[in-house]
Amino acid sequence: MNATLTSTLRVYDETDGHKPLVDTTDRAEIARILGDQGIIFERWEASAPLDASSDQDSIIAAYADDIERLKSAYGYTTVDVIRVGPATPNLPVLREKFLNEHTHSEDEVRFFVEGSASFYLRLNGNVHQMICTRGDLLSVPANTTHWFDMGPSPEFAAIRLFVNPEGWVANFTGDDIATRFPKYE
Repeated sequence: MNATLTSTLRVYDETDGHKPLVDTTDRAEIARILGDQGIIFERWEASAPLDASSDQDSIIAAYADDIERLKSAYGYTTVDVIRVGPATPNLPVLREKFLNEHTHSEDEVRFFVEGSASFYLRLNGNVHQMICTRGDLLSVPANTTHWFDMGPSPEFAAIRLFVNPEGWVANFTGDDIATRFPKYE
């Protein structure tokens, strides 16, 4: 389990992954900085109590109002829940795959129901590392170069929204930029 339990945004110059230009846990500031780059960041609250045994239908029902708002605003048609944890097969291979910079032909929308993970967004000469925790929604626009790190011992559940699930295929850039930035440990 990752030690970070607070939503955190770090912004680095894309040529230097060692010293962040910005390092904040202020959610309003995170939303402002990401919003200036066309990235949606929101905080959601469940309308019903959930626990680790909650199934996909219960999770979706608990966040139904926010899900419907996004579906209506952005044309998402499909919603599911992904759960990654110790029982997930081939975790090291799965982690490694998404540690490489890539794009998608449609938005990558994730709402963290539990746990945490880190998105790295390459935008206008900077890398924005967004550590998402329970209650965070992040929407990465189509064709945004990014990578994802679930950490060495991932344990999270996230709601995913799609216009077309087939559009969510990773198109790898071949750039090794992700190797020059800190992993989510």
